[in-house]
Amino acid sequence: MSMNMYERLGGAPGIGRLVDDIVEAHMANPLIQARFLPYREQPERLAAVKRHLRDFLGMGSGGPEQYDGKGMVGAHRGMNIGADEYMAAMDDILGVLAKHGVDDQTQKDVLAIAYSLKGEILRV
Repeated sequence: MSMNMYERLGGAPGIGRLVDDIVEAHMANPLIQARFLPYREQPERLAAVKRHLRDFLGMGSGGPEQYDGKGMVGAHRGMNIGADEYMAAMDDILGVLAKHGVDDQTQKDVLAIAYSLKGEILRV
């Protein structure tokens, strides 16, 4: 029996580690760090962002988590995210997946989901 994406990402513990590293990568990325660095000074907000990301990734990859955050448009409304920022975030995500040894097919699956949301993130 083949594993679902949730299992391939390491279940809840694996997704938690991925989210921690993705947020750190965003904070270090010169193209998007200005959007993420303020969270360092707001530990409660940072924890909430990470929780939402874990739940979103968990539910979206077939896990038992329930995402109760805003929809993509609501979460990104007013941020005026450009294509360069979007691609920087995608590069960070792929880099973290590779660093964690996530297989190529799972990386492609995650990328496909991310691209499917692009219209709900860019310039909303």
